[in-house]
Amino acid sequence: MALKMELHKIEVWDGNMAASQAMRQAQIDVVAAYPITPSTPIVQNYGSFVANGYVDGEFVMVESEHAAMSGCVGASAAGGRVATATSSQGFALMVEVLYQASGMRLPILLNLVNRALASPLNVNGDHSDMYLSRDTGWISLCTYNPQEAYDFNLMGFKIAEDLRVRIPVIVNQDGFICSHTAQNVMPLDDDEAYKFIGDYKEYNAMLNFSKPVTYGSQTEEDWHFEHKAQLHNAIMNSKSVIEEVFSDFAKLTGRKYNIVESYDAQDADLIIVALGTSVESARVASKKIREQGLKTGVVSIRTLRPFPYKELGEALKNAKAIATLDRSLPAGAMGMLFNEVAACIYQLEGTKHPVLSNYIYGLGGRDLTQANLEHIYKQLDSNAKAGKLTHPTQQFIGLRGKEIGFN
Repeated sequence: MALKMELHKIEVWDGNMAASQAMRQAQIDVVAAYPITPSTPIVQNYGSFVANGYVDGEFVMVESEHAAMSGCVGASAAGGRVATATSSQGFALMVEVLYQASGMRLPILLNLVNRALASPLNVNGDHSDMYLSRDTGWISLCTYNPQEAYDFNLMGFKIAEDLRVRIPVIVNQDGFICSHTAQNVMPLDDDEAYKFIGDYKEYNAMLNFSKPVTYGSQTEEDWHFEHKAQLHNAIMNSKSVIEEVFSDFAKLTGRKYNIVESYDAQDADLIIVALGTSVESARVASKKIREQGLKTGVVSIRTLRPFPYKELGEALKNAKAIATLDRSLPAGAMGMLFNEVAACIYQLEGTKHPVLSNYIYGLGGRDLTQANLEHIYKQLDSNAKAGKLTHPTQQFIGLRGKEIGFN
């Protein structure tokens, strides 16, 4: 029987500690992990909880991140609650097994502490690994601060394990800016947190010998297409369950989350769309620019997958100019967020499409400053007044030396 930990109503935790505490409260059966910066403290903290008797489960240190996710797949298929954490190159090494986990519909939870991908080698935060996850068949949730890293871990287990979903879940947080930055976090007590998540619901467990099942079978052209279509359909339909879990969590804690978060956007002419910790920075800039007389706002999303096309389009429909902020190298294309937002606004009916521009920023941990954000809003104002782009469609903002842009 695991020991309970006495927590204060307000704890000072960084994002990694917040995530590991939520994992502890979930009473996971198996965590298989391999350490990598900046996610290492999540599994390090968890290992301490196990060693000190706060978890009645297995902590398995493996030889690589590929092995970590492989261990998670085996434990989940056997019928256990399973989780892990990783970043960057480790996540890239996991990718092969991520497709296995989603294809087998195993409700694993993965904390992805977002970090740049080599080369050149860089341990700081950007969204390269988050963007790499897009087509792996995992639900992908976005957090902006340590409190949300805690909350979304609790909700992540509940979403993944819901029998209407049964899909693995990634919880994203920004490397260092969130993972290593201590803030006030209001946790639930151990019993309350576990009650919210609920007991693990076994489904098609390999160790249930009264109901034999097969995992990892080969299908080829006869059935492969159908299996993949079913997975896509389940991800798209998971939105209703995600909203239901958000609602249940709000009733319990008073903390309300929405699939699309809008800040001063209802009457905004100029809107920034961003992810991660940049959302809070953009809100500060928006408030300051509003005081100067411009109608500015910020829109962000909680679900990178399933992508909330309808809800995001609705939030952006009244804007005159929109900037999408992508913290990942597009490598020969427009940024991912730009492309997804373009799809949203293209389908808007009965409205004039807003002018859309793309800003690449913060690669390898480069700061996004208030001056950068105010500059973006002023360019949006220029676009809105002209009714067209007055600057290149895509710009690299905060780049040393001469700025570069592409039409």
